[in-house]
Amino acid sequence: MFVRSLSLGVAAAALLVGGAQAADLIIPTTPAPIYEAAGFSWDGLYAGVQGGGEFWDGDTYGILGAHVGVNFIVADPILLGLEGTAEYVWNDDIDSAEFFINGRVGAIVTDSVLVYALVGAGVENIDGRGVGIDDNQGVYQLGAGVELAVTDSVTVRGQVVGYGYFDDAVGNDFFDAAKATVGVSYHF
Repeated sequence: MFVRSLSLGVAAAALLVGGAQAADLIIPTTPAPIYEAAGFSWDGLYAGVQGGGEFWDGDTYGILGAHVGVNFIVADPILLGLEGTAEYVWNDDIDSAEFFINGRVGAIVTDSVLVYALVGAGVENIDGRGVGIDDNQGVYQLGAGVELAVTDSVTVRGQVVGYGYFDDAVGNDFFDAAKATVGVSYHF
């Protein structure tokens, strides 16, 4: 009788354990979180091209150029950057090459929109092609722009700057010219 009771007890325990394991199989689990994109990363190196126009004393000049720079997010949403630009500027009478080192201070408005102010100093090499202007001049620029992220690594930007000469004999206004450019950048 004892063996029979023991056998029934062991069988009952085995059935209860099996039932408990079966119940564990149908307990719902918490679903995995949905991946949410982190947004565009403005930090780091970038390079690109730009084009536009320069407007000086009633004359219009074409601009083609390239830029390379680096951005640092110092505190959300403040961005600091350093950028070098090289531009070829031309019209019927004058060709020039302009080289600038620019500082940028910006605010990241949304994950994909940056607005910034720009200040730069550089040199302009002018070839007057027969109008008597062949010279190197120290130049500066001050302006602002907006940059939009269109993919995970490509941005487009528009920029407007005032342009002046350090030498008052060349230009005697604070801004002697204005430049408007649009550009495309690749962020590494």
